[in-house]
Amino acid sequence: MGRLINELFGGFHGRVGNLVGYTLKGKHVIRMIGKSNKPLTAARKANCEKMKVVNEILKPSIQAIRTGFRLAVVGTDKNEYNEAVSYNKKNALQGTYPNISLNYTKVLMSMGSLPVALNPSISQNGREITFNWEISASPASEYHTDRAMLVIYFPDIKETCCSLIGSKRVEGKDVLVISHEHVNERMEAYISFMKDDGKRVSDSVHAGSLNKNHQISTGIVLKEGAKISDKTPSKNNSSQNHKKQQPLSKRSKTKNAIHRKLFAQLNRQTTNIYTAPS
Repeated sequence: MGRLINELFGGFHGRVGNLVGYTLKGKHVIRMIGKSNKPLTAARKANCEKMKVVNEILKPSIQAIRTGFRLAVVGTDKNEYNEAVSYNKKNALQGTYPNISLNYTKVLMSMGSLPVALNPSISQNGREITFNWEISASPASEYHTDRAMLVIYFPDIKETCCSLIGSKRVEGKDVLVISHEHVNERMEAYISFMKDDGKRVSDSVHAGSLNKNHQISTGIVLKEGAKISDKTPSKNNSSQNHKKQQPLSKRSKTKNAIHRKLFAQLNRQTTNIYTAPS
């Protein structure tokens, strides 16, 4: 249902039929929702795949994107997320459809004109992820007070941890504390700098990777002493097992359906941003 803004001729917010109204940069925008019955061409399939791959890293990093691309869209009708998608779709992908993937070293979490971090690196000590970078030899550098923005992306679970206002550039070091659940996860780290007044920002730089050989858990837990057999069950055993299985009642089916729905909702809610304390 749409909602009128400033009476009849002031635009509306929401959906009315096949029209959607919203406000962008103070302007009322109305768009039509269209459906295409044409089969997807190879080019459109490739474009859909590119969007999917880029969104996997940008969606959980939305806080960092809003901060890092805020100045890049000043004075335009674009928003920060769309600008980040546009850049990374053009510059941070590799491979051809259907084998398109991210080149993590080319991903940008921020875009600006400040000097980038020099020779950044990362190391891990339990929950503490330490970022290091070189500092200017000039004691009067105008960039010494720039504040670090740190981002860690966990590719296997599609989550992000970030610190938007970190150490000063002159300190050459900052620490981002992650949760216990993320300690052994594969990580891709990024660092950029922003002025104290927020009026300038640097391009982000890939600071390194951790736990690249991390194995994704299958979720199968065996009791102590149990063994996995590669033998297929015999027909007799299969028939016996089949006889033991009782058909589910209508109530049980409904209960299982509710459990599956709740589990799916929980899975969709696991993409969180863990903002580290400044």
